[in-house]
Amino acid sequence: METATKVARATPFPLGRIQGRLTPLMTQPSTSVLKERSRLAELGGGQARIEKQHQSGKLTARERVDLLLDPGSFVELDKFVTHRCTDFGMQDQKFLGDGVVTGYGTIAGRQVCVFSQDFTVFGGSLSGAHAAKICKVMDLALKTGVPLIGLNDSGGARIQEGVESLGGYAEIFWRNVQASGVIPQISLILGPCAGGAVYSPAMTDFIAMVESTSYMFVTGPDVIKTVTHEEVTKEDLGGAETHASTSGVCQLVYPDERAMFEGARRLLGFLPSNNLDPAPRKKSTDANDRTCSRIREILPDVSTKPYDMRNIIEDVVDDGEFLEVHATYAANIVVGFARLGGQSVGIVGNQPAHLAGCLDIAASSKAARFVRFCDAFNIPLVTFVDVPGFLPGTAQEYGGIIRHGAKLLYAFAEATVPKLTVITRKAYGGAYDVMASKHIRADVNLAFPDAEIAVMGPEGAINILYRKEIQEAESKGTLESTRAGLVAHYKETFANPYKAAELGYLDEVIEPELTRARLIQGLSLLAGKREAGPKRKHGNIPL
Repeated sequence: METATKVARATPFPLGRIQGRLTPLMTQPSTSVLKERSRLAELGGGQARIEKQHQSGKLTARERVDLLLDPGSFVELDKFVTHRCTDFGMQDQKFLGDGVVTGYGTIAGRQVCVFSQDFTVFGGSLSGAHAAKICKVMDLALKTGVPLIGLNDSGGARIQEGVESLGGYAEIFWRNVQASGVIPQISLILGPCAGGAVYSPAMTDFIAMVESTSYMFVTGPDVIKTVTHEEVTKEDLGGAETHASTSGVCQLVYPDERAMFEGARRLLGFLPSNNLDPAPRKKSTDANDRTCSRIREILPDVSTKPYDMRNIIEDVVDDGEFLEVHATYAANIVVGFARLGGQSVGIVGNQPAHLAGCLDIAASSKAARFVRFCDAFNIPLVTFVDVPGFLPGTAQEYGGIIRHGAKLLYAFAEATVPKLTVITRKAYGGAYDVMASKHIRADVNLAFPDAEIAVMGPEGAINILYRKEIQEAESKGTLESTRAGLVAHYKETFANPYKAAELGYLDEVIEPELTRARLIQGLSLLAGKREAGPKRKHGNIPL
């Protein structure tokens, strides 16, 4: 046993030497061989590297799986796989498992497939064998219709294997695409994720990162300094805050790994296992007909004053529970998951507290992706509208606001899940059309009595409609009173919900207190909704 212990702590563990120095394994009882191989596999890169992992504030691959899954539910696959490389002396550097733990288990009793990269073995780098293990569990997830969760902690392709490691990445990418819209794919970034390693997470549905220990970048700081002479830290280039707030690559950020695993479990509770299952339900003690008593207090008396749309959402949904995703990116629109009457729903809402709730490039892309995810997985969409229009400016026009805004329009129009819309205050211009209006086939469209629905706001509209009258008033010195009268007349004529209601563009104008009850009634009606579009291979969303 003393020899075995020394071998287990050596780095690396050449498999041939392990077998040769343990008083030949094949002469031992089979149970002893299995136990010894299991012990070595579970040591990963060895105790010294495990301790180093802990010292850097990170858990090991196996510790992570144990925390993510229900206790005792994990079933490991390919525990004894090793790489096949014989170049650069790699034949003498083999670790059982080859740097990734794969298998399946349960979260809150629901089956999931997982892979967890082991940074203690070759820095979690991807070899052909490593990739094959991941591909195998991805195939299993797709075949059985269960979510796939990837725990990523890898330095990228294993250089010693050259094109074989690149081919391994491509095999994973292909499977990401095949699984897209069929099973939920969640990427948990728990360390460095560089080069080709970033593109698999980028094609999954949700990316979560840990503050201070997670990084994602195509090229690292050293390469950037060499090529462009820019100096940038890992944190500023690809840290959690950067990707959550600036690039929009990451949807969820957590202070530590344990919080991330709790967050992943919570997120999964809102999602079906696959695209053939309905959105999950959860029993709620929150009465379906509960009045929304806070909405009137939240909405300002003056239509130009900001308020936080999240407060309205939380007043409406079950138990005030709202799981916001992409919270710090494109803050002028809010997206996330909640429940109504126990039914899981996707929430989209303009955010008047940021940029007055205008739609811009980032907000349009953020919301479009979320809407398409919900539609792919049978999750009804509830949209809260308070939008003064699209954000003006040369930066937006040059950046392609027309194309990006069309993404959101396309996503809502394409969606066939139940779509329910509540106009809380403003719905102006083309943004009214885009935000799940009746014209792009929303099923239930509601508005509060003080809602304003028009081509543009009163101040801008009267400048066009009453240009002559305003000029005359200015010359007479009565501009202020004239403008006030014209604005009041415009509001009475156009900037209210009743013209739209007369035309059937709204199904009902409701008191705010009834919002929750009406939405739950609508969801109940739409539970059996069936809507089929024209037959085609796929549409061509304006990417």
